[in-house]
Amino acid sequence: MIQTLADALAEKGYETLTPVQQAVTESETEGRDLLVSAQTGSGKTVGFGLAIAPTLLEEDGTFGRAAAPLALIVAPTRELAFQVMRELQWLYAKAGARVASCVGGMDMRDERRTLDRGAHIVVGTPGRLVDHIKRGSLDMTALRAVVLDEADEMLDLGFREDLEFMLDKAPAERRTLLFSATVPPMIAKLAKQFQNDALRIQTISEKGQHADISYQALRVAQHDSEHAIINLLRYHDAPNAIVFANTRAAVNRLMARFSNRGFSVVALSGELSQAERSHALQAMRDGRARVCVATDVAARGIDLPGLELVIHAELPSNEEGLLHRSGRTGRAGRKGISALIVPPKMVKKAERLLKFAKVQAEWGVPPSADDIHAKDEERLLADPVWSEEITPDMSVFAGKLLELHSPEVVAAAYLRLYQSRQSAPEELTAPDARPERREARDRAPFGPSRWIALSVGHDDRAEPRWLLPLVCRTGGVDKDSIGAIRIQQGESFVELAEGAVEGFMKALGPNGEMEKDVSARLVEGEPDFVPSRGGPRGGPKGGPRGGPKGGPRGDRGDRPDRGPRPDRGERPNSRPHPRGPKPAHHGENAAPDHGADPRPRRDGERVAPAPKPKRASESDGAHTGYKPKPAAAAGDRPARAKPVWGKGDGAKSDKPRSDKPRSDKPKYEKRDGGGKPAGKPFGKPGGKPAGKGAPKAGAKSPAAKAKAADTSKRFTPPGKSKSPASRGGNDVPRRGKGRG
Repeated sequence: MIQTLADALAEKGYETLTPVQQAVTESETEGRDLLVSAQTGSGKTVGFGLAIAPTLLEEDGTFGRAAAPLALIVAPTRELAFQVMRELQWLYAKAGARVASCVGGMDMRDERRTLDRGAHIVVGTPGRLVDHIKRGSLDMTALRAVVLDEADEMLDLGFREDLEFMLDKAPAERRTLLFSATVPPMIAKLAKQFQNDALRIQTISEKGQHADISYQALRVAQHDSEHAIINLLRYHDAPNAIVFANTRAAVNRLMARFSNRGFSVVALSGELSQAERSHALQAMRDGRARVCVATDVAARGIDLPGLELVIHAELPSNEEGLLHRSGRTGRAGRKGISALIVPPKMVKKAERLLKFAKVQAEWGVPPSADDIHAKDEERLLADPVWSEEITPDMSVFAGKLLELHSPEVVAAAYLRLYQSRQSAPEELTAPDARPERREARDRAPFGPSRWIALSVGHDDRAEPRWLLPLVCRTGGVDKDSIGAIRIQQGESFVELAEGAVEGFMKALGPNGEMEKDVSARLVEGEPDFVPSRGGPRGGPKGGPRGGPKGGPRGDRGDRPDRGPRPDRGERPNSRPHPRGPKPAHHGENAAPDHGADPRPRRDGERVAPAPKPKRASESDGAHTGYKPKPAAAAGDRPARAKPVWGKGDGAKSDKPRSDKPRSDKPKYEKRDGGGKPAGKPFGKPGGKPAGKGAPKAGAKSPAAKAKAADTSKRFTPPGKSKSPASRGGNDVPRRGKGRG
């Protein structure tokens, strides 16, 4: 190994390399393209830093003058890019490396100035790197190595085109290293396209995947999910903990909840600016915050020192998300806990995730309030403060305390002071407990009571929800003095405590008036409640015919003896046939008689049908349709058939309109009863004009006038056809339809 790198590892506390770091530093890997897959938390960042070192460093193990970048590291997220940058800075510190970053959300002008001053290694996200390449601020000509970290995640995020663009712009003789947790077919295709005889390296821990992570699947009641998270944070009291949620809204809600409970908490989600996200992670590293609520943006590559607890407030969508979330703890040989909050509806999903991820989880329940109190006492007794040396000032003050209070009082006060600085634990219900239903509250026996009759019932749409406040408001009683409310058809009965009856009646006055149209009277004894028929809509929901739900049915009495039922042939035909003859109407408005029903009766008789009446169009003067005018005399201008709308009584004005120019647009005469003319005239185009003896257009016969005066005949019930002659005056003639 290069000496400068070995010294850096020794200062950082590395005694042995991880399996993936050892694999990429073998002699056979020098100068070759690599396709490496290793589990999360296995030290891949230091691994590819060691792998590309022989390609970048001079013979003395240092870098030369910084100019065009020698290596390009591509990461999927900003946080991972900054973390890679920090790892490479301490790894190459003794080699004199200058590492620059190009990530989205940062000032691009500052990045451009940094690149102009020169850099040995550039770390960035795909989108920002492509922008720099297209603008000419990132020189790719001197690149010796390109590393794609978390390549599978970049492809999942849709950066395939950006990756292909960068790899096409890089020199052909470069080294290409792909590091990924898994190697799906898309990664294999990308490697085949842009790598030359790549060496495949796959490292599997001897202990199995996430051997240093203890998985816990905690079943909770549906409404206790957030309470269980609070208890977990209190019980483990980890220096750093991450709570994962699926949405930004859930992150904001959980952050507000934890902050109100006294936890030092920060949020990490995609809606935050890069500066806010950087400050949140820095607060976790500095110890100013102990809980980070995050979306899956923090699920990859984030390495927080002392992170011992990962809580899945909401289950991830797939097993890869579960592994990457959990991989934030148990890194570099440290132990960690990954706890899944599993409500009843998510048990099957949790089982599938654990099965597909090939991890074993211990099923249980979150710590209770008693468990947390016991843990607090255990931590208090094991606190190093008990073994610290007592200073003279402390000894004097301790003596004053013992003079004022007994040792038991002092110890109890110290315990209360310690507990006051901690968030109170939550009381949890059993995971399989059903949600509490809203049931009627348990009430003591109502005791002696009297009944009050109100003058409203189902007929007046009376309901307990407005009768109860009415009685309390007008009678000056409270709800505890009111018992049962029974609503009948015409009145309602309210049960009042006997002690409240006198005050109630005095408040109403001698007339017992409560408000307009509502009065009350005192009932002697208990009223007789009978099932009512219900209100205008059939009574309240559930009760038969408006009566109380499930109440007893009233006595209907004995049925009269009707005797034996006669044979079918002897039964009298007392009920008229539904299609029998209609009652006769007299007068000129009488409906035409269509005859008796032609269908056979029950007794076998058949009545001959009456002759079908003539259509209205065949009667005299029933309808006067459009009649074109005769042609003009020879030598005159040919006249068009110009219809004229008649007046209301059928008369027509023959006065020529000499004051207005003639129009080629035909006019139409009004129909019986007036109305708006429409479209084309009746009759087929080119019809035969009426002769000299034809009645004038608009003239009506006496029968037609009488029929037009009857407004009841102007409309036809829906579903029945209407002949052109029988249409009323409010009908509009249809276009293009010939009328008889």
